[in-house]
Amino acid sequence: MKTKVAIIGTVGLPAKYGGFETLTAHLVEELSDTYDFTVYCSSKKYSKEERIESWKGAKLKYLPLDANGIQSIPYDTGSIFHALFRSDVLLILGVAGAWLLPLVKLFTNKRIIISIDGIEWKRDKWSVPAKLYLWWAEKLAVKFSHIDISDNESIQDYTSVRYKTISRVIEYGADHTKINRVPSAENLEKYPFLNEEYAVKVCRIEPENHVHTILKVFSTLPERKLVLVGNWKNSEYGTNLKEQYSGFKNILLLDPIYEQETIDLIRGNASLYIHGHSAGGTNPSLVEAMFLGLPIISNGVSYNRTTTENQAFYFSDENELRSILEEVSKEDLELCAGTMKKIAERRYTWKRIAKKYSQLIEETFTISEKTNVMPRISEIDKAILEKYNVEHLKHIKLFNNSK
Repeated sequence: MKTKVAIIGTVGLPAKYGGFETLTAHLVEELSDTYDFTVYCSSKKYSKEERIESWKGAKLKYLPLDANGIQSIPYDTGSIFHALFRSDVLLILGVAGAWLLPLVKLFTNKRIIISIDGIEWKRDKWSVPAKLYLWWAEKLAVKFSHIDISDNESIQDYTSVRYKTISRVIEYGADHTKINRVPSAENLEKYPFLNEEYAVKVCRIEPENHVHTILKVFSTLPERKLVLVGNWKNSEYGTNLKEQYSGFKNILLLDPIYEQETIDLIRGNASLYIHGHSAGGTNPSLVEAMFLGLPIISNGVSYNRTTTENQAFYFSDENELRSILEEVSKEDLELCAGTMKKIAERRYTWKRIAKKYSQLIEETFTISEKTNVMPRISEIDKAILEKYNVEHLKHIKLFNNSK
């Protein structure tokens, strides 16, 4: 009999929103022969005609709530409650419903794997109460899960310092992207810039993605064309930016594009990818751009440096971004593009990612406690160790100064 696995915290399938949904789709495609999946979906994002009972072997269950924002808390909570009666393993993407995990772990034998989704409580888009809840929920997620996942080594470093346990690093895949550099006449009619040289960025229009910084810089470089795809209408921040910059001839602001073929066409024909994200972990749009073989100019935070193995170009403010754009040579960009492609092919493939998730699912049935970052000897009272008069044990303070 197959192990029953619930995937909780996504908008749903078929994927048409973001990184967690793409991850879920590929896990189902790669592993549905091995596991009996149930995926929880938001009926707010799927019309009655779009709501199907199963997708590629996974059962779909709909909740009448949004999967994002404040409603993500009851959405994830309801999904967890339902999954307790249907599944053996709860694979939870995000920490919104983590308040429930102490009860799940105390009163059931369900196995819990949770991806903390970057350091969500640090995002600028959240109010102070929301940040406090996410900070608390992250703590519960790590403490009361059997295994917690970081999508980037820098996030793993953060959880190791804060919680003293070892998170598992699993990134995102990118090999679903397809290189299409031959636009049709219809494509050119709709997107005439495809025949020109341009930089591209695809993201949610949020302050921590530094859309304002990138737009400001390109507005001062009329010889550099920028195509920026995002959800401009979802916030005052987005609508204000679109109003401010839509008049520049070298800047094209496009609404969200969910068709993979179209977004790959636009990215694949670009000469450069600009990545402004300053929060989170391994960003799907970044690894997809890498897989497409684009040179990368990225915000220089640790997450992005880890993803690109410190081989891209990095900026921290508008002056540094402007300098890179003005001074970087075509040869350097071509060298960067080749390096990014090699890294992506080595690290960011869905078969590799799915295998890691499968190994974690199996491990949850054997694991008794999380691995502590401190060696076990540090948990022993120092007075006991000193009785043995062993030279190297005299320096036990290196392990734990409190004992």
